[in-house]
Amino acid sequence: MEAIRLFKALTRDERNTFVACFLGWALDALDFFLLTFVFSGVAQEFGKTVPEVAFASMLTLMFRPLGALLFGFLGDRFGRRIPLMIDIIFYSVIELLTAFSPNFTIFLILRVLFGIGMGGEWGLGASLLMETLPAKARGLFSGILQQGYAFGFLLAALVYWLVFPHFGWRGLFVAGAMPALLVIFVRARVPESPAWERQKVRAAKVPLARMFRQHWRLFLYAILLMTAFNCMSHGTQDLYPTFLQKQCGLDVSQVRNVSIIYSLGAICGGTLFGALSQTWGRRRSIIAGAALGILLIPAWIFSPSLGMLIAGGFGMQFMVQGAWGVVPVHLNELSPPELRGTFPGFVYQLGNLFAAPIAVLEAKLAESFPTATGGAGYATSLALVTLAVFIALIALAAAGREARGIEF
Repeated sequence: MEAIRLFKALTRDERNTFVACFLGWALDALDFFLLTFVFSGVAQEFGKTVPEVAFASMLTLMFRPLGALLFGFLGDRFGRRIPLMIDIIFYSVIELLTAFSPNFTIFLILRVLFGIGMGGEWGLGASLLMETLPAKARGLFSGILQQGYAFGFLLAALVYWLVFPHFGWRGLFVAGAMPALLVIFVRARVPESPAWERQKVRAAKVPLARMFRQHWRLFLYAILLMTAFNCMSHGTQDLYPTFLQKQCGLDVSQVRNVSIIYSLGAICGGTLFGALSQTWGRRRSIIAGAALGILLIPAWIFSPSLGMLIAGGFGMQFMVQGAWGVVPVHLNELSPPELRGTFPGFVYQLGNLFAAPIAVLEAKLAESFPTATGGAGYATSLALVTLAVFIALIALAAAGREARGIEF
């Protein structure tokens, strides 16, 4: 009821900004996840192996920090709105061009360019939304905004189901160009950030390198925090389907259904914890999500039945993405005003880059815990790594500062 009341209390401009920023991130995630559904199809057409095609997704993740830095810089100098529109058009065009890749080399280059566009969207959208909303509504809509990523995954699954059987993998990337239409809505209905309008002259005068030197401790802390966050997210998600298939013996359709259910848990958790952070505080909400996640590890990974495993997966992602729901508002509140277009997205994407090897680490560690049948012990590996990451995140959140509700 409080969420409904807060939404009704928003002005038309605030609602339009929320819709645009949520869809921008969700459609960005949609374009990213489309490739994950067609690794084998792309590999077959280009005569490559599935791991070689999966490398394209890794390239996308690696180049996200560059996009966050580039588009964040433009956002701090020229406002959030225009660079956001440019970014959405950019990644949509790249997605469309991917559908017409003549060879695998061009395909990889286009995924690199898409990574730049993907990295730029989150920071601009989060700063535009957080600077536009009233302080009392930031927590709730931070949680909803962040779960645009999970919503994008579900949307990608739907597009795959509708398009792939009729048009193949290239048709998916044509459909992935539809976010460009969002620019029409942003251009017509979304105003510039009022906070940026108030401080744009100051932001334009301060060199970016000088701002980095002045706030290097904050950057270092935020990068460590976001590395822990991304280790938590990727560590509980990336290898989990492999665990379900190899160690639990689930077939492809069962793994898909479990993935959809825990994605719904992620959406619910992010929304609830984002709203609770408005009264609990940002750090306490993060710590609560991580601490409850620790308690759920046995149900998430060692459940003896499929029903309990599904419930554990739902609960785990409820807590993981519950903590994540606080990230957009927390980073924007911690950010130096002159760098709010750059800081949140850049530290987020750097944390994502540094956390990229987490699934490889879990896979290697699993080989050290062979099961009774001789297979890799994914359950023990996932449990140990996740426990360590949760503890690290709790420590980092507790060591940071709180800026809940500050005026931009």
